[in-house]
Parts: sequence; structure tokens; C-alpha cells
Amino acid sequence: VVISGRFRDISIPVNQPTLAMSAWNEGDREYAANHAIPELFEKLAHEVLEKKPKKPIEWLRSRLNESDFKDFDAGEVRKTAAVDWSRGTALNNEERDALNLQGLLPFSVETLDEQVARCEAQLNYHSSPLGKFIFLNLLRERNPTLFYKVILKNLQTCLPLIYTPVVGEACQKFSEIYRIPQGMYVNLNHKGRVRQVLDNWTHDVDIIVVTDGSRILGLGDLGCNGMGIPIGKLSLYITAAGFHPSRALPVTIDVGTDNQALLTDPLYLGMKQQRCNDEEFYALMQEFLTAVKEKWPECLVQFEDFSNNHCFQLLEMYRSKLRCFNDDIQGTGAVIAAGFWNASKISGTPLSKQKVVFVGAGSAAVGVADTIALLMSKKEDISIEEARKCFYLVDSQGLVLSNRGELPSHKVPWARTDVTEPITGLFNIVKAVQPTALIGLSGQPGIISDEVLKEMANINQRPIIFALSNPTSKSECTAEAAYKATSGKCLFASGSPFPPVELDGKTFVPGQGNNMYIFPGLGFGAWLCKAREVSDAMVIESAVALAEQVGDDLLQQGTMYPPLNNIREISVVIASRVMKQAASEVLCGSLPDNLMQYVKENMWVPEYK
Repeated sequence: VVISGRFRDISIPVNQPTLAMSAWNEGDREYAANHAIPELFEKLAHEVLEKKPKKPIEWLRSRLNESDFKDFDAGEVRKTAAVDWSRGTALNNEERDALNLQGLLPFSVETLDEQVARCEAQLNYHSSPLGKFIFLNLLRERNPTLFYKVILKNLQTCLPLIYTPVVGEACQKFSEIYRIPQGMYVNLNHKGRVRQVLDNWTHDVDIIVVTDGSRILGLGDLGCNGMGIPIGKLSLYITAAGFHPSRALPVTIDVGTDNQALLTDPLYLGMKQQRCNDEEFYALMQEFLTAVKEKWPECLVQFEDFSNNHCFQLLEMYRSKLRCFNDDIQGTGAVIAAGFWNASKISGTPLSKQKVVFVGAGSAAVGVADTIALLMSKKEDISIEEARKCFYLVDSQGLVLSNRGELPSHKVPWARTDVTEPITGLFNIVKAVQPTALIGLSGQPGIISDEVLKEMANINQRPIIFALSNPTSKSECTAEAAYKATSGKCLFASGSPFPPVELDGKTFVPGQGNNMYIFPGLGFGAWLCKAREVSDAMVIESAVALAEQVGDDLLQQGTMYPPLNNIREISVVIASRVMKQAASEVLCGSLPDNLMQYVKENMWVPEYK
């Protein structure tokens, strides 16, 4: 609804309490501020939402005649179609007339495809990956439709720019390259009024990605600089699953940082203090998550890059209280379980006969081990206890053994009871265990050495080598090293992309265990069917759905994952299967007959309306 008044028009979208007064000049704004006009119309917008009058035009005309609006001197009240100002040169002449933009834009009226072509050219003007990241980041804020159209058309080029590996450098330099506010920052000073702070976000929210910046990728504690991860992750949710951009909220919980370099950096934007104690941390998280549940009860919350000492407990505390999951634990687990199952098919060794050494024993490693064990149990009808006997976890002290002493709770189920003497050094562990697979999630670049790789090739005809730490600078080994040391025998996958490798006249294309295969479809399915919680069975079903999208022809070529260019189709399948699983567990209501069509119809598509 547009209300013409003493000066310029005020627009009130009747579906959300926000005002558009950007056409007002400075004098108009000063007058409006002095007469509390923005506050009055914010109140009016909320009244429209609450009362939902059947005849909004007539209701508004009557309301504006009341005394509290006399200073606005309301004239005409009229209904108008919503116009997306961000379209810029795609606004037609009629829209330019309506928005008083004639003369403020060039003559040409462009199509979205023509704007995409210009953006592709502008992207190529930037020589550095970080420069391209900044360009795309600003494009997303200026024109989300154009941004996501560019991304979907150029997935292979753009995904590494908006997320790993480039997002790692962007997070390290977040305070230096900061341009515009994005998302919300909840800090310790907001304790006791977090709900009031959340009310400053005026849009409805369907999905939140939240981090405390304590363990960003393999880069460690980056404090509030870790905000680049929720922003980037939500870009992937929107790209792959079609969440609406205006209903996605990145959040950073700022409780300080133990990164001394940041504490002494004059440009650092976060709280310049050591991280708070656990009591303060959990109290703030409880207040935040309670406020989210109250304000946006249908919202999906995804925990991201919380340190090992908090991530497991947060998940267990809240997974039955609100719709949430942890992508580092459950999403990583599902995507690697899917790739590992396909690698097992290619190698000819059944899941239950695999012997898997995990290089790293943190949240991601335990999440992957948990998920593969559940998949083994589901597909080969063995108990979880039997499945766990296939796994050997390695941390900084060597092979994780039950007789080592007190262990963190997440390592206890995986501690070996059949080995009594400590074994240290990855090569020695490989010699002793004789594994069929190495899964690296340590953040220790090069720890899977040529010596280790050659030994794996001596033991196995098709050794499985997954070097999964992000970004690529933290990968346990490179694709080139893996293929060369094993003479091309290995089945290799990484967390961030590696280029193809030429060896003895053959081209080897590395697999990428990209969480983007899983979390968009898993999250979208859970949100769309309004599942009360994200169950383990829903996570396992997402892994099975992903693995089954790799046909026999691709398996024969040694391919473990489907083409990422088909990510929207992949997400439709995964979301549908997740919803069916939720319904079978009575975690949601009844579902439509044609689930895949229902999922597609609810996906946001980057097109001008």
C-alpha cells in the first residue's frame, strides 16, 4: 500500500512490518523524524499485520484520519504492485515512472540475462580470488536475484569463490574487508535482552546459520571474523535448495576470542576480550535459542563451526527442543558416508569389511564415523557396536585407546579396547592396522605423506583416501600427491576442490566430499515438512539418497559423487526422501502425494517477477 502525504510517498508492504522511505530527501527526513512519522508508520504497519483487514485501503483511509496522523497530512491511499528496486536497469519505463526514477537510470531496459552477462565480465576484471569474493558479496546485497542467477549459471567457477576455499581467506581478513552490515551479532553485552535485539531484525526468518567463530574451517578461533561462514553457508542453502534470500539470517555469537593476533588488531570488529567461561557461554546460547524459538517458531537453526568442547553438547541439548542440526557433525557425516559407500562399491569391499583409520578425532571425524556406522547397520544388518569395530581414530597422541586415561566424551565410544600398547605416528598406525581407507579430518596439511600413501597402495588394490580438511591449504594431502604415490590406484576425495591430475596419459578427476550435497536438501526438507526435529534416521536417509544418485556408469569410472552442476535436482531428491523419513517417524504431519513436485514448487527461483 502506498500512502501519499505531505512530502513523498510511504510504502507499507502488507506482508511484513517494514517501510520504504528511501525516496525522501534530507529535509523531508528531518521533518519526519521531528514529528515521529517513522515510528507512527511502523506502528501502522504492525496494525495492518495484526488486524488483517479485509479491505485494507478503506481501513487505512479511516485510520489516517485519526489525530495521531495529522502531521503527515495524508492524501491519497492507493494499492500498488510491489516493485523490486534492486532490479536497476531491468526496471521498465512504467516502473521508473512509478518510482520517480526517470532520468536516474540509463536509457536501456535490460533483461536479467543481459545483467548476468555484465556481471560475468565484471567478475573477470578482478584478478585475485579475494577481489572476486568481495565483488560477489556486494552484488548479493545489492541485487540478490542477479547474484543467485550468476551463481547458478556459473557453479563451478563461483562456488569456490563464495565458500571454500576463498571464504577461509575472507574470514581471516573479515575486519579488513568489511563493507556493509550483514546478519546479526549477538554479544555478551546483550545478555538479558537478546529477544529485544532480535526484534531489530524485521524480516520473517526460515533459516538461521549460527557460529561463535571458535573453530572456523581448519583455521581455528577467528572470533567475529567467522561471520563469513554463516553468510557463505546461507548462500549455498539458497543456491542449492531455494530458501528465500530475505528469510535467511546469518548470526555470530560474539563471546570474545582467544586469538591474540585479533585481540591486538586495531581493525578487529569483535569483542576484544578472552572467550567467556562455559557458564556464561551456555547461558547466552540458551537465551538466544529460546528467543529464536519464540520469535520464529518454524525456523531451522544450523550450528556451524563451534569448537569440539561445545558443539556436541549444544546439539544434544537442543536437537529435541527445536528444529536444528550441526553440519560439521551430521552434514559432513552424511556426505562422506555417501561417498564412502560408493567408494566401497568401486573397491569391491563391503562396508562391514572396511578398516578405516580416521586422521583426526574432532567433531567432524566423530560425525563421519557415527554416520558411516549407522549406514553399515542399515545396509548390512549389523549392530552399531559391530560397525564401530571397523574404525580406528587417531588424535595428536596417536591411536585412541580405552586404556589411555580419561578421554573426552565424544571419543569414548571409538576408543580401541583390542590394542593395549600406544601406537604413534600415522605410518606406524597404518602398518599395524592394515586399513582399507584413510579419512583425514585433522586440519594438518601433509600429514598423509607419500610414505603413508605408498604403504596404503601396497596393502590395497584400490585404497580409499579422503583428505577432507578445509580450505585446501589444510588438506591432509593433495590430489596430485595421492594419485602419484599410489600410481593412480586410489579413490580420492577432498573437502575443497582440487584440479584434475594428469598421470601416465590418464586424467584423474578428484572427488569432492562437499557438504553442499547434503545440508541444503536436508535442511530444506526438514523445514518444509515442519519436522519437530532432525533425527539421525533423516540424516542417514539424506546420505543414502545422495549415494543412489550415482549410477553404475559413473561408479565404473571411479566417480563417487554426482555432478555438482545438478545440485538443485539433487536437493529435490534429498529433501523429498528426508520428508518421507520424517513422516515415517511421525515427526511431521501428512505430506502431499507428489513430494518432488511439492519441493520444486516451494523453491525460490532467481527470476524477476
